[in-house]
Amino acid sequence: MAGSCLPVLGAVLLAPVLPRMQDHFDSVPGSEALVPVVLTVPALALALLAPFAGMIVDRLGRKRLLVVATALYALFGTAPLWLDSLHAILISRVLVGIAEAAIMTACTTLIGDYYSGELRDRYLALQTMCAAASATVFFVLGGALGAADWRAPFWLYAVGLLVAPLMARALPAPLPPTPDRAAEVPLPRRPFPVRRMAGICLLTVFGAVVFYTVPVEMAYLLDDLGTDSTATIGAVTAVASAATVLGSVLFTRLSPDHRHRLPVLFALCAAGFVLMGLADGLPLLIAGAVINCVGTGLLLPALVTKAMSLLQFADRGRGMGLWTAAFFLGEFLCPLILLAAKKPAGGLATAVALLGAATALLAAALFTTARRPALGGVQTD
Repeated sequence: MAGSCLPVLGAVLLAPVLPRMQDHFDSVPGSEALVPVVLTVPALALALLAPFAGMIVDRLGRKRLLVVATALYALFGTAPLWLDSLHAILISRVLVGIAEAAIMTACTTLIGDYYSGELRDRYLALQTMCAAASATVFFVLGGALGAADWRAPFWLYAVGLLVAPLMARALPAPLPPTPDRAAEVPLPRRPFPVRRMAGICLLTVFGAVVFYTVPVEMAYLLDDLGTDSTATIGAVTAVASAATVLGSVLFTRLSPDHRHRLPVLFALCAAGFVLMGLADGLPLLIAGAVINCVGTGLLLPALVTKAMSLLQFADRGRGMGLWTAAFFLGEFLCPLILLAAKKPAGGLATAVALLGAATALLAAALFTTARRPALGGVQTD
């Protein structure tokens, strides 16, 4: 669970200090574009490289890669404390993204190795819950440390040096399932489920866009309503994060074989988006965000649970690498999609409402295909 929170740290820790970092590198050509990329480039590197991390996980072992990647995460993450070049800092952030790709893929794969059935579903939901809760904590810590100096938040990456030895000591090495010794002829290994993984990965890219819309755009939506108080923005963000945690908790109470789970959850997220898009005041905006975030807290573990159910031990690393790549690709695309839709739609609120309509259409499509393969062979959950 601690390892699963580390990529979240990279995504939110630096957001409060970007303006001060911008001032520091103001004389660097192109700094207006390069400084924001410092925040987002680890997610892009993670999305591009997670499939390769998955291959390494299957070949070299989950635990070994996780421990090494966590130590490298601390090394690369704290590098900007001593780097004076913006371009060198960008390179260190790419390396952080590579380490995050290995960490996230290995952590999720190990959950699949250690547990099965409903217990696995509970741990995958706990993974989402811990990540959502840690996002709020890291955002607050980043702001508090950034008040002293824009470099100070990078010290938090050193936590990897504390976590890596604990992982090495506490985590057992996963073992493949023991074959049935009574069987005279072992069953042939199932080929990698390319079509089904392609389908669930496409759903996950869209699901990640849905998941990150509220955290990324809430401050702008509040500003459009005339609310620019940092205290109010922080409070609303905390409420939305708590709703995501609540959704993750509720996931553990769902029936594990609910055929219409994914359609219902996409529909719930869509309802929240529509309310947010129609909001003419703070109460309705908060209500829509809470509904949406309860839905996303349920949606993320539902997607990863579905992906996990398609994989055997021997190809679980590759499969979860692809799923992780799809999720973080959606995170990277989220602000770009809404930025592109904002002008044609006439405003951010309308763009969010349109995203809600698209999500509702997807939910309806999944409802109609719930009893047969959909989206490249994926049956809805």
